[in-house]
Amino acid sequence: MDVEELYQEIILDHYRAKHHSGLREPYGAEVHHVNPSCGDELTLRVELDGDKVVDVSYAGEGCSISQASTSIMTDLVIGKTLDEAFALSDEFHVMMDSRGKYDPDEDLFEDAIAFVGVARFPARIKCALLGWEAFRDAALRSSAQEN
Repeated sequence: MDVEELYQEIILDHYRAKHHSGLREPYGAEVHHVNPSCGDELTLRVELDGDKVVDVSYAGEGCSISQASTSIMTDLVIGKTLDEAFALSDEFHVMMDSRGKYDPDEDLFEDAIAFVGVARFPARIKCALLGWEAFRDAALRSSAQEN
């Protein structure tokens, strides 16, 4: 199995068995994001304890890329501080803007390394970013409500 096949398998695994899927309570903020270019939809909730991400849950419909990316994102940001989660989100955006010419840090990105190949397809980048952008939006709203 080559690297591309492995990455495809990671994406399909997260699409079939979505981590943290299903809207949960309590939550500090809820957002609904839509990717108008393909119709993907996502409702995402974030619960913070101070500046720490304690839970992210979501319900969505869409392609395997948007759903898998959201699943992986939840694994990566839960338990992190907002600064850590936003830094990871920023780096994911850099990877997605790279057109596939990015050497991801596997220790940092874990399963998200699978999306370096997706970055070669501009039409799919918005799919991969949907959950990340919804997370940032919800986290900022939740943080503002706590302050």
